Amino acid sequence: MTPQPAPSPSQSPFDHRMAVYATDDEFLATALPFLAEALAAPGEPPPVAIAAPASLDLLRDALGTDAKDVGLVPHTEWYTGSAANAIAQGAGYLAANAGPGGRIHLLMEPVWGGRAGRSPRETAEWIRYEALANLLFAPLATTALCAYDARVAGPAIVAAARRAHPDTGVYEDPVRLAAELDAVPQPPAPADAERFPGPAPTGDAVRTWAAARGLSAADAELFATAVTEAAGALGPLDGALLWGEAPACVAELRIARRVDDPLAGFVPPPSAELEPGQGLWFARQVCAYVDVRDEGEGASVRLQYG
Repeated sequence: MTPQPAPSPSQSPFDHRMAVYATDDEFLATALPFLAEALAAPGEPPPVAIAAPASLDLLRDALGTDAKDVGLVPHTEWYTGSAANAIAQGAGYLAANAGPGGRIHLLMEPVWGGRAGRSPRETAEWIRYEALANLLFAPLATTALCAYDARVAGPAIVAAARRAHPDTGVYEDPVRLAAELDAVPQPPAPADAERFPGPAPTGDAVRTWAAARGLSAADAELFATAVTEAAGALGPLDGALLWGEAPACVAELRIARRVDDPLAGFVPPPSAELEPGQGLWFARQVCAYVDVRDEGEGASVRLQYG
């Protein structure tokens, strides 16, 4: 998928909205009209509310008998890992449950009190997810309302998230917003990082290295597969570096060309079977972070497992 300029709300069938609330009553005042809109949409599958368990209890009580017509999913069951995992979850759900063209209403409340809000780095990845959703889901007639609890998310997160939603008046082109996030410098590789010359370290070499740094056999296998699959998708490497200790084992792959694609590794594959060229997708699914940074005429791809 080649990224296009950010679609305006009138250009894209994907309706990506944002609401901010600070009380339980404000949450209901946002959620109930949205779900009523969904239930009145002809021929559309039942809407789904993905929210905090306490918010779902409020909805269940307020909906009464209509609650049977709304899917209620605790957000801790939906947002279970990285931003890339959330994209995979959303794409899989739409493929299995949405109507023609992706028609369905989703009320979505990120877990800002958990993984997504635990550090500036993690927050940045979730803002990237919100921004890139405008490109990844642009062809779909899905209506998504992202609900932000100001009591948990806080003003800085809310302000950043507004820039990723077309209905806020401060919407930014997703490519520009992703580039802004990537402009934050990464910590340099440590001087004692283990160096592997090109074209790429073998799976056995990465597996042995990771096990020696404390990863379990299963985790070392996943990390090694992520590194080798990513390397295969990138093409010939200029070299690779490995450093860190379990669980935060890191591999940095260097190539002599730019990537120039903010969606690299985010586009859901057409099938569950990993195919050639999809190594970055796999890496994003199993690693906590995958950072792709263009540097002059080349690029570095940094994979952090835990």
